[in-house]
Amino acid sequence: MTVSVFVGASVDGFIARANGDLDFLAAGGGEPHGYEEFIAGVDALVIGRKTFETVLAFPVWPYGDKRVVVLSSRPIDLSAVRGGVVEQMAGPPAEIVAELAASGAHHLYVDGGVTIQGFLRAGLVQRLIITRVPVLIGEGIPLFGALPRDLRLRHVATQHYPSGLVKSEYEVVA
Repeated sequence: MTVSVFVGASVDGFIARANGDLDFLAAGGGEPHGYEEFIAGVDALVIGRKTFETVLAFPVWPYGDKRVVVLSSRPIDLSAVRGGVVEQMAGPPAEIVAELAASGAHHLYVDGGVTIQGFLRAGLVQRLIITRVPVLIGEGIPLFGALPRDLRLRHVATQHYPSGLVKSEYEVVA
């Protein structure tokens, strides 16, 4: 099982404003920067409840017919999803990965601040793709949080785009 993160962040490391707003990101993701190619190779997405609530407000469900697992220990109303394949799970990241692997998933896309941080702390992420947006927002929801130990990364590639986006890919090596 491969677990990947593909996320945009301000240069100062925030994935959203403190209130969850994403207004500093370009509408629709801005210029093409590899997301479509990335998501095409993903079997399922694992997102947190707050990320789920954020994407529900988008004009179009952003994940198409990909299987989406929303992590929450509280009941979630999934009826508002328009055209998506969504289910709810709860439990430690290792259990979520094991259950999804047992159901045939091979490549998971993990998104959302708390969710990403939890999967990193559990040592389950193998691939990080971070696109830096050329803006400083000063405060907000950080991409990274506390870790039990250092996570060594191997740089795979970096690309820059005319809008100023800089996408870097890393492999988690330890």
